[in-house]
Amino acid sequence: MTSGQTKLFLCTLAGLALTGCVEPAVEPVPGLKAFAGARIIDGNGTTIENGILVVRDGRVEAIGASDSVSVPAGAEQLDLTGRTIIPGFINSHGHVGATRGLESGPELYTRGNLLQQLELYARYGVTTVFSLGGDDQAGVTLRDEQDLSLDRSRLFVAGPVVNGATAEDVEPLVDEIAGMGADIIKIRVDDNLGSTTKMPEEAWRAVIERAHEHGLRVAAHVFYLDDAKKLVEANVDFLAHSVRDTDVDQELIDGMLERDVCLSPTLMREVSTFVYESRPDFFDDPFFLRATDPNVIVGLEDPVRQARIQDSESAQGYKAALEVAMRNVKALSDAGVRLAFGTDTGPVGRFQGYFEQLELERMVEAGLTPLQALVSATGDAAGCMEVSEDLGTLAMGNWADFVVLSANPLDDILNTRSIESVWIAGNLVPTVG
Repeated sequence: MTSGQTKLFLCTLAGLALTGCVEPAVEPVPGLKAFAGARIIDGNGTTIENGILVVRDGRVEAIGASDSVSVPAGAEQLDLTGRTIIPGFINSHGHVGATRGLESGPELYTRGNLLQQLELYARYGVTTVFSLGGDDQAGVTLRDEQDLSLDRSRLFVAGPVVNGATAEDVEPLVDEIAGMGADIIKIRVDDNLGSTTKMPEEAWRAVIERAHEHGLRVAAHVFYLDDAKKLVEANVDFLAHSVRDTDVDQELIDGMLERDVCLSPTLMREVSTFVYESRPDFFDDPFFLRATDPNVIVGLEDPVRQARIQDSESAQGYKAALEVAMRNVKALSDAGVRLAFGTDTGPVGRFQGYFEQLELERMVEAGLTPLQALVSATGDAAGCMEVSEDLGTLAMGNWADFVVLSANPLDDILNTRSIESVWIAGNLVPTVG
């Protein structure tokens, strides 16, 4: 009998509890998880079959095919065979805090209301929101609370929308917003279908110049092609809506490509202006109803409200504008302009979280592939908003913000609604499912 056989024989006689007879158990490592077996869509356009995603202390430690990534000792292992992992969605144009149900107003912009809405976004897989206007110090405070304990969507803020008639009007406002610690500056260059006065060119040019002096980027609400071209020529950083009056031309495309100006489609913004003229189909969608106050639905179904929308020239005008916007989204995408997923959710009737899901559907209806829509909502949104060093893709070192789906969204974009779990900074958060 060899020495090894002797040891095994003696251990068997004495029982496996004897010290040295069995390998010691590996101690679990807190904050270390390995998600194995899933299809992983990384946010940059790459798909990994049978992948492994390793998360340590809220960030991605490793990602790759199962034959190229080792599971670290002590990791909690989660078998996700048959599932799909995607990065959490980034909404480059949302709003938070100023509404509650059918009410709206600055008095609603409280920490409690902000948290409730950021939690709602997260339930639908939206893990980061850029609030483009209407923000105050409470939003800045929440923006700064991005740590390992995060259990709701991340927030970035623009502060109040800058408006004024002259450079003298707007420059102090830009200084004030920069002083509060905003992430980006927002302007509106639009006359709301001829119903209001448009911000003068002198004023918005002064905003862009002053913001850049502070090292801040500028996002512009636009509607008209002519304004979009002038803004791009003036070095605006981001177009916060689609061009909706006419088809985009080569001059705009060339300018956006030359200056790397991104655009947020916000197709659901147009839909929201007319969809409540009758009862929308999504009022019967369980995925919507699980997180919606029934009283809000009752209010939106009010016959007087519906009749007012039916008779509204602006609502019907925006209905026509939607078709233009969808053509332009496809044209810009085909030309190589980066689209930063955005919805303009937050105002009454623009349902946070759910409308992001509808926006993806609209983008595919406009002619994008499901993968293009997903990249717009993840990697490209992060790149356009200059947060790609931490967010938007499942890459080593990035925050582990991701969604686990039970079905493949590359087969059907509606499968982004098959949410099994949402993770933010490696934390499992409540979902709408």
